Amino acid sequence: MIYKIRHIIAIIIATIALSSCSEYQMLLKQHDNELWYKKALEYYAQQDYAKAANLFGGILTAYTGTSRADTITLAYANCLTKIGDYYSAAQYYQTYVKTFPSSENCEECQYMSGYCYYMLSPKFELDQADSQECINELQTFMNLYPNSNKIGEATRMMKEMEDKIAYKAYKSAKLYFDLGNYMGNNYKSAVIVAQNCLRKYPDTKHREELSFLILEAKFIQAESSVIQKQCERYRDTIDEYYTFVNEYPQSQYSRRANSILEASEKGLKAAEKIAPLSEDDLDYYRNYGNEIDRKRLFEAEHKNEFND
Repeated sequence: MIYKIRHIIAIIIATIALSSCSEYQMLLKQHDNELWYKKALEYYAQQDYAKAANLFGGILTAYTGTSRADTITLAYANCLTKIGDYYSAAQYYQTYVKTFPSSENCEECQYMSGYCYYMLSPKFELDQADSQECINELQTFMNLYPNSNKIGEATRMMKEMEDKIAYKAYKSAKLYFDLGNYMGNNYKSAVIVAQNCLRKYPDTKHREELSFLILEAKFIQAESSVIQKQCERYRDTIDEYYTFVNEYPQSQYSRRANSILEASEKGLKAAEKIAPLSEDDLDYYRNYGNEIDRKRLFEAEHKNEFND
C-alpha cells in the first residue's frame, strides 16, 4: 500500500514537472516581452533562477531606459549569482550602480559585486586578478557605506583575499630565495618581492614569514658579497634583525634570527679590518659608532682610507 502511494506521488510530481517544462518551452517560442517579464518575476519568486535568468536576459535590452529597467537589472544579477555565473553577475551589479546611482539598492549591489569576485578568486598558485578586483570592489563598498551591517563580512573577505595574494608573494619570494645565486642574485629579488608585498598588505597574516625571509636573504647576500660591499650589507642585516625582533620578540624564528645577528656582527668586524671605508661607512661611524669605531674613523680621516 505504501509503495503504491509513493508511486502515485512520484507520477504526480513528474507530471507537474513535465507540464512546467512544456509551459516554459512554449513560452520561449513566443517572444512576448510583456509575458516574459511577468513569467520571469513568477519564476524568480519561485526561486527557479535559471529560467528567470534566461527570461530577464532576453528582455533586458528591450526595457532599457524604462521604469522596469531597475527591477530587471537587479533581478537578473541576482539570478546569475544564484546559478553561479559570478563573472556576469558582477558586471550587472556594477552596471546597476552606475545606471541607478540614487537607488537604495546600490549598497547591496556594490557589496554583491565584491562578493562575486570573492567567489571567483582562484587558488593562490593562479593569477590573482579576481582576488584584487574583490578587494577593490569591497574597499569601495566600505568607503561608501561605512555604517552598513555588512562591513564585518566585507572586512573578512578582504582580509582573506589580501592574505591569499600575500601568500602567493611569499611563495614567489621563497622561490627566488631557494634559487640563491643561480644565474644572478636571486636573494635581492626575494627581498624586493617580500618588501613590496609588506608595503601593499602590511596586515597580512604572513607578515612574520615575509619579514624573516627578508632578514635571512639580506644576511646571505652580505656573506656572499665582495669585500667592498660586505660592511654595508652586514650593517643592513643587523638593522633588519632589530626591526624583526622588535616586532616579533617571541618569533618562531628567534633562534635562527639570533644566530644571524651573531654571524653578522662577526662578519662586519672582519670586513672592517680588510675593506677600505666608503663615505657611507664614515658617515655611519660619525653618527652611530662606538669607541672602536671612532678610533678607526679618526685613522681613516687622517689617512684618506675610503673609496670615492
